[in-house]
Amino acid sequence: MARKAMIPCLEEDVEQMCLFRWAMANAGAHPELELLFHIPNGGKRGKTEAARFKAMGVRAGVSDIFLPVARGGHHGLWIELKRLHDGRPTEAQLEWIERMTAEGYAAAVCHGWVQAARLICEYMGMRGCGLDG
Repeated sequence: MARKAMIPCLEEDVEQMCLFRWAMANAGAHPELELLFHIPNGGKRGKTEAARFKAMGVRAGVSDIFLPVARGGHHGLWIELKRLHDGRPTEAQLEWIERMTAEGYAAAVCHGWVQAARLICEYMGMRGCGLDG
């Protein structure tokens, strides 16, 4: 029996870099994409640094990416970006998305940068996003 070839899955940070590269490549036609930013909330930290960050306002569950552009009756778009194949949001991340939605924001979990880019295109009403399909 032939072995199934494993397709490498990009790490979350690489997926995110791809998304921001796509956004900057499309910012000429859609300048609002320049407002897209990452919230550096995650990552591994030592106890002292974690306590310091918590005191500075870091909150568990806050989505990875925010686009502060109002569209379609929403105040902005929150994106929790996960690996394409096996990324799973935490309960805190799902709760954040639920709370942001209740506050009038669009918010979603996306698996892989292409899904996130397509969501941004849909949210912004963009044509010609540079994505196949």
